[in-house]
Amino acid sequence: MSNDRAIPQGYMTVGEIAKKMGVSVRTLQYYHREGLLSPSAQSGGGRRLYTDRDVILLHQILSMKHLGFSLDDIKNRLIGLDTPEEVAAALSEQAAAIRQKLASLSESLAQLEALRAEVLQMQAVDFKKYADIIANLEMKNELYWLVKHLDDRTLNQFRRRFDHASAPIMMERVSQLMGEALRLQAEGVPPAGERGMAFAEKYWAMVLDFTGGDTAMLADLMKLSDKAEAPAGPSQEWQQKLADANAFISPALEAWFSARDYDPLGEGTK
Repeated sequence: MSNDRAIPQGYMTVGEIAKKMGVSVRTLQYYHREGLLSPSAQSGGGRRLYTDRDVILLHQILSMKHLGFSLDDIKNRLIGLDTPEEVAAALSEQAAAIRQKLASLSESLAQLEALRAEVLQMQAVDFKKYADIIANLEMKNELYWLVKHLDDRTLNQFRRRFDHASAPIMMERVSQLMGEALRLQAEGVPPAGERGMAFAEKYWAMVLDFTGGDTAMLADLMKLSDKAEAPAGPSQEWQQKLADANAFISPALEAWFSARDYDPLGEGTK
């Protein structure tokens, strides 16, 4: 420690560094007690002194605190600042943490905007459906907007059948089949042809798995194709995809049912 009573050149008092970095003296004292940021020196009069190096270290601490890290996390993530490489590494880690936080904030903002759009389109307060939409948004299910079109009986069935682990798997299966329908349509494959019928068989198996074999739910699900032209919003792109996919799926299923003389909304065969 320095024994000079005057403040040596290149050093700052706790008040000066606090003012420079926009924090309180009490905050710096707290960081000192917690072992995060100790003064680099002490004057002959006992004043705690800091350097420009401490400014960079304090910037690390404040940045990570702003990003939501606990004090213990910050202690473990602080990087030495003795070489240019260490300073660069510290800045790189801060930049990476900020990018991650920005991505998280952007995702949260997108979810809020999507939920807001769905709330306005529903035009009725339904917290159960709000919760279902939020859950689907968090699972990154791009078909979240369909929730508002399902009745309570159908939604309750889905809640019983799928949890946070199984729902994304089923939604990925639905998404893959929709993608396959779009590809087959783009290739000009006849829905009633061999490839169309093979697709219809896979799709119908998915529907039965999705509903747990409860054919009473099928009428509600089959109405969803009529919702593809809902007002524009965050789900507009998926609404269009659904409409385009249904242009292949519907005739393929009709051909598959007809070939088997099967009525999906009846007891079995026509």
